Amino acid sequence: MTKTIVNTDAAPAAAGPYSQAVKGGGLVFVSGQLPIDPATGEMPESVTDQTRRALDNIAAILDAEGLTLADVMKCMVFLTDMDTFSEMNAVYAGYFPSSPPARSAYQVVKLPKGAKVEIEAIALASGKVGA
Repeated sequence: MTKTIVNTDAAPAAAGPYSQAVKGGGLVFVSGQLPIDPATGEMPESVTDQTRRALDNIAAILDAEGLTLADVMKCMVFLTDMDTFSEMNAVYAGYFPSSPPARSAYQVVKLPKGAKVEIEAIALASGKVGA
């Protein structure tokens, strides 16, 4: 099995010794995405806007491999306040309107750069979902 590093300027650069994503074994493992705008380095305030930005970053990374959010098999959502789950969930649902991936959500004490949400994903790269 070959391991390929996935990198795109359309999403924030890795802030440490990790890759935006790694492709191997027919899967793409997208590292946790903070809600940082890659063009400005800014992070929105609200959980809804942060969720949107994190998912847009995931979509950009997948696009670098010719994939879309429809190819996502599993997402992991990290929130600093589980009381914001419904706000995050409302935005998240709009990105996966049909056949949503498996998902887990966790409350964590703190996220890098003071983010309120971080999302990571695993996508199927060796053929489209449902094929």
